[in-house]
Amino acid sequence: MAKPVYLRELKQKDLEKIYQSLDNEEILYMTGTKKTFTFEQVVNHYEACQKDEARHDLAICLTENDEMIGDLAIVEIEEDNRKAGFRISLHQTTILGKGYGTEAVKQALAFTFNELKLNRLQLEVYSHNLRGYYAYKKAGFVEEGRLRQSLYMNGSYSDEIIMAVLREDYEKMRGNEGSVRE
Repeated sequence: MAKPVYLRELKQKDLEKIYQSLDNEEILYMTGTKKTFTFEQVVNHYEACQKDEARHDLAICLTENDEMIGDLAIVEIEEDNRKAGFRISLHQTTILGKGYGTEAVKQALAFTFNELKLNRLQLEVYSHNLRGYYAYKKAGFVEEGRLRQSLYMNGSYSDEIIMAVLREDYEKMRGNEGSVRE
């Protein structure tokens, strides 16, 4: 059975969709993003990321029509410690709850452990983002700790939850699946 999404390298042509997603209040809240960005800032960030060898930025695309629906990044790769950070964003609330994020995370894990040969992938998620938290758990991330009330947004505090997947966790969960498509 074909996977509903695939990952590919993020390209300049994707920046307009990323910029548009930065106007979605719910998505900004889920990611704890308070700042607003200009399109020029998005382009400058993309160009800086392209030069950063310690990260991989990937587009999440629907298999059925190649539409980009989100992006993810494996960041702050530390070759000597064989670890990296992770972030993901789906760009529209209308596509949430369909398993696309979970599938993209699974493919990112395969890329991290099979192709990059890392041992640890870590992320932070806010406690008010229950959908994200449970999607990460479903994909194999384990909660390792909390920074209590580390974000104040929309009139309330949220904890910052630190989660990670180790290579040994990944190998227990899965065989060898997912890859990045060019």
